[in-house]
Amino acid sequence: MRYGLPDVEIIETALTLAVRAPSVHNTQPWRFRIVDRGLRLYSDPARALRVTDPDQRDLLLSCGAVLHHLRIAFASLGWSTVVDRMPDPHRPDHLATVELVRYRPTMTDIALGAAITRRRTDRRSFTSEPIPQGYLGLMTERAAANGASVRQAAYESRRTLVETMYDAARRHAGDHEYALELAEWSGRQGGSDGVPSASTPRARRGRAIPSRIFASPRLVDTSREPDYAELLVLGTVSDSRLSRLQAGEALSAVLLTATNIGLSTCLLTEALEVPELRHRIRAGVLDGTAYPQAIIRIGWSDSDVALPAVPRRPVSEVLETSAAPLCDSPSV
Repeated sequence: MRYGLPDVEIIETALTLAVRAPSVHNTQPWRFRIVDRGLRLYSDPARALRVTDPDQRDLLLSCGAVLHHLRIAFASLGWSTVVDRMPDPHRPDHLATVELVRYRPTMTDIALGAAITRRRTDRRSFTSEPIPQGYLGLMTERAAANGASVRQAAYESRRTLVETMYDAARRHAGDHEYALELAEWSGRQGGSDGVPSASTPRARRGRAIPSRIFASPRLVDTSREPDYAELLVLGTVSDSRLSRLQAGEALSAVLLTATNIGLSTCLLTEALEVPELRHRIRAGVLDGTAYPQAIIRIGWSDSDVALPAVPRRPVSEVLETSAAPLCDSPSV
């Protein structure tokens, strides 16, 4: 290994954990490169969703999530990260440079690192057991530490949010290209990306919170009760590309915290993909004080059946081959 840097096994382990991050439709739109003091994160425009995400909002959110996962993975392995975000105005795909420094992990680092492999997107119904305010406060605190706010949608703001989500679903139901793209990225029964059939249940009539209609759903939702999930809206003070990237980091912090507590979560972005509806959520849910970047469906699972891990691309596919190897070892 080079002096002051982790060896190739540590980097490989950290990247294997980092790419467990959630991404919209499991597109995994990221690339990495090893540099002198650490790593660079790049977006992969070739994996952007042309119809669903024309301005690449979801892409930046996804890349922010993988950046936070990477930070947590390295911290749990004994390496702190110093991050320079959006460092090159001439390379908009260069999202961050991550410098590594020796570090003694805290119990929180270790707990969140362990949560990475346990986290799942759970689209099944959640129980009516309330989430203690202390848990919500902890998630809010960790989101704030990553540059975003969290607002629990309740009463009229929840009504506004759910109605807006249904409006988005109705609009997309009539969009042929949107439906084709969704079908292309879902219903998978093999491969290393896209939304697997085994992770999506059939839509239930009368469900209080709408969800996308994925292709070939095979997951059985055994709950006979309504879905009592809470809805959290994650927002930022601006709507810049940097803010969207940081929103992804905050999203990851909330999801990993929830997983560590034992809560189930599901990222929802459909209503935020329509500019008019995004403005409606900003005004009606966030009181015009923040720009909505993600909606998180959260609660206690109503099933004892564990969800399968969603497949991910191997590290060799997301680490650029031009990256210099550490010492004389082959690149990861």
